[in-house]
Amino acid sequence: MIIVNSIGTFLLCFITHFGYDVFPNFLTSIFFPVNESIWEHMKMLYTTFLLFGIIEYLLLKKWHIPYNNLLITIFTKALISIPIYLTLFLPIYYNFGENMIVTFIILFISILIVNIIGYFIENLKEIKYQKPISIIFMIIVYLFMIFLTYRTPHKDLFFDTKEEKYGINDYLIPKK
Repeated sequence: MIIVNSIGTFLLCFITHFGYDVFPNFLTSIFFPVNESIWEHMKMLYTTFLLFGIIEYLLLKKWHIPYNNLLITIFTKALISIPIYLTLFLPIYYNFGENMIVTFIILFISILIVNIIGYFIENLKEIKYQKPISIIFMIIVYLFMIFLTYRTPHKDLFFDTKEEKYGINDYLIPKK
């Protein structure tokens, strides 16, 4: 299941990357990247893990694979994917610049690591109240993401070098 989840999550990243571009509105700005900043791609990664969690649930049911703690596992994987990816990606990015092939390799390795961790969480004894706790924290994380999308700090992590802007509409140089 780790390999299936990793490949599925990786491929779903390519679809979620363009969610806001295809349907630009407030709702999609919550879940999908609104620009090409590193931070917005972390929002994409978080959302992708949650969306693939639905697929994972359906696959586990279809194949009759026993599981525990699925919702908290999905939430934990989504959340820890951000620091794991950044830990692997940022040193290479800041020292050598961006290379799409390297970026994709780091993305896949990060997803694989996260799914391995998730496997162990999923196989722990059932955690009491894991479903409501997970849902509450998923909502809190998205509230935080809304804030950072619309009130973006002027830091490197949030800067879109392609469009020269922060967040959804904070341009460094006004558009003409």
